[in-house]
Amino acid sequence: MEISREVIQHQEIPKKKYSPLKEFWKSWKKQKTALWASIFILLLIIVAMIGPFIAPYDPYKPDYNATLQGISKHHIAGTDEYGRDIFSRLLIGTRISLSVSFLSVFIGAIAGTILGLLSGYFGGWLDRIIMRSSDVMFAFPDLLLAIAIVAILGPGLNNVIIAVSVFSIPSFARLVRGSTLEAKESLFVEAAKSMGASHKRIMFKHIFPETFGSLIVFVTMRIGTAILAASSLSFLGLGASPETPDWGAMLSIGRDYLGTSSHVVIMPGIAIFLTVLAFNIVGDGLRDVLDPKSKNE
Repeated sequence: MEISREVIQHQEIPKKKYSPLKEFWKSWKKQKTALWASIFILLLIIVAMIGPFIAPYDPYKPDYNATLQGISKHHIAGTDEYGRDIFSRLLIGTRISLSVSFLSVFIGAIAGTILGLLSGYFGGWLDRIIMRSSDVMFAFPDLLLAIAIVAILGPGLNNVIIAVSVFSIPSFARLVRGSTLEAKESLFVEAAKSMGASHKRIMFKHIFPETFGSLIVFVTMRIGTAILAASSLSFLGLGASPETPDWGAMLSIGRDYLGTSSHVVIMPGIAIFLTVLAFNIVGDGLRDVLDPKSKNE
C-alpha cells in the first residue's frame, strides 16, 4: 500500500512545462542596461503612434513672434527659426525616423535572408554570384553607397528607404549564408532530405529557424545604423524636405544657428544619439541572451 501511494503521489505531481518565453524573460531581466534600453525603445514606439495627438503645438505652423526662443515652460525644447515648437517636431519626427529605419531594415533583411539561404544551401555558381556581388557592395562605405543610390533615384524619404535597404542586403546575406552552411550539415536536415522534402521546405522549415536568433540580434543593431544613415541623408538634403520634422532635416537647418541658438541642433542630436544607443544596447543584450557562446568568446 505504501508503495502504491508513493506511485500515486508521484503521478499526481504536475510536471513543469518548458516555456521558451519564460526562459527568455528570466535571462532578459538579468540584462539590466538592455532592459532599460528596451523600455526606452518601447516608449519611442508609443510616442511614434500617438505623437500627433499629444504634440502641444502644430509642428508645421510658424510663429514669427517666437523665433529661436530658448527652453522655457511654454516651449520645453525651445523653438526654431520659424518659431515652431521643437518638442512637437521631435514627437512627429519620431514616427518618421522609426518608420524609415524599420521599413528599410526589414526590406533589407527579407531580401538578404532569401539570398543568404539560396547561396548557402545550393552553393556552386549561385553562391559565387551572390557573394561576389556582396563583396562589390561591401567595397563602398554604406553612406557613400546610399548617397549614390539617392542621387540616381532623386531625393525623398521613399528613396532613402530604398537606399538603406540596398546597402543592408549584403550584410544580411552573408550572415544567413554562414548559418545556412552550418545548419545544412545537421542530421535533421539530412533526415529531411532522405524523406524527400523539397528544397523550399528544407530551407524555410528546417534551416531558417536556425538563423532566426542571430537575425533578431542583427536586425536590432541594424536599425540604429539605419537611423544614422537616414538622418545623414536628410542632413545632406537628400532625404526629407526641409519643412518635414525629420531629425536629420532639423539638424541640417539648425546648424546655421549653432553659435547663437544651439538648442536647435542639440535637441534633435540628443534624440538621434539616445535612440541609436538604445538599439545598440538592446542588440548587445539580445546577443548575450540568444547566443551565450558569443559572450564566452
